[in-house]
Amino acid sequence: MNTTLVSKIKTAFVEKFNNTPLLVFSPGRINIIGEHTDYNDGFVFPAAVNKGIIAALSKSNTNTSTACAADFDDTIEFSVNNIKPMAKESWGNYVLGVIAEIQKAGKTVENFNMVFGGDIPSGSGMSSSAALENSVVFGLNELFDLGLTKTEMIFISQKAEHNYVGVNCGIMDQYASMFGIKNHALLLDCRSVEAKPFEINFENHELMLINTNVKHSLSDSAYNDRRLVCEHISKLLNITALRDASEADLETIKTQVSETDYQKALFVIQENNRAEKASAAMQNGDLNTLGQLIYGSHNGLQHQYKVSCDELDFLVEKAKENQYILGARMMGGGFGGCTINLIAKHAVADFKTSVSEAYKNKFNTDCSVYAVELSDGTHLIK
Repeated sequence: MNTTLVSKIKTAFVEKFNNTPLLVFSPGRINIIGEHTDYNDGFVFPAAVNKGIIAALSKSNTNTSTACAADFDDTIEFSVNNIKPMAKESWGNYVLGVIAEIQKAGKTVENFNMVFGGDIPSGSGMSSSAALENSVVFGLNELFDLGLTKTEMIFISQKAEHNYVGVNCGIMDQYASMFGIKNHALLLDCRSVEAKPFEINFENHELMLINTNVKHSLSDSAYNDRRLVCEHISKLLNITALRDASEADLETIKTQVSETDYQKALFVIQENNRAEKASAAMQNGDLNTLGQLIYGSHNGLQHQYKVSCDELDFLVEKAKENQYILGARMMGGGFGGCTINLIAKHAVADFKTSVSEAYKNKFNTDCSVYAVELSDGTHLIK
């Protein structure tokens, strides 16, 4: 957690509202493997990281609420008695959506003031949206003693994104951000919403993120489109979700769907299997197998699910050329954001230099390289 950022947000809050706030840290997340499986009731392998959202909150002594996004120097004012989505696409809808879903759950929220800011790189696919939603619901739960469990909170965050932002996300991002455990990844079963923590010990290797610093515009619509394809094929198979299908099952309806949609469903079934195999590989300390599964995930995301882009594919190809990188893939919804790379610690500096130079030459823009530490989930800052 970034202590300089905590200090900055607290100071901004005190200067604006002349009050001592409650402080919440809500982390972003990485996902080692298991992409687009969460909304198919499948398995994912995320972890909370030490980059996230810091939110400062206190009760308002007026009949309005004020929320300030420090990073955008932007403020919204509203009353909790009249919550409705903002017309334009705005960070405000994440905040308002959470309040609306708390109210739907039969809980009473009074007016409040909030300042938040974060250090999750923009468009990185590390789910700053879930971190923001979780910081709001967690902070309001504390402030107004709502008695919500962490599980109830993540479903409030998820519904806020569905109903106020218009992205039909699965539960992985909110879960990892809320329930993260320091130095652990979580093998999450998205049907039972239960997770098995795995202590991460990559020994002489570490996880490196490379941000393409691009976000292609079709990401949200393509995400919702792929979700509809998965639901359609599940209906044809007469199952609840693709998690319940085998490759043999899918073969039985191959003539009823387009080749493109068949490949998308096949990817989800195979990716679900990869996530389970990855947990076994990590338990056995078999990093080579884990790396191959990670490369397999990218191959499927690129060629079957078709949510990659030239910039992501270029970074993964560069990783394959390096003998010290065991696996690399795009991470997140797609069409931009980061690749995640399992790399030998001694090779980090050289690869960072060479890949940055190659990327700049190819795309005439810079990529950004980060190391991340695995963090505890959403919590109060004492």
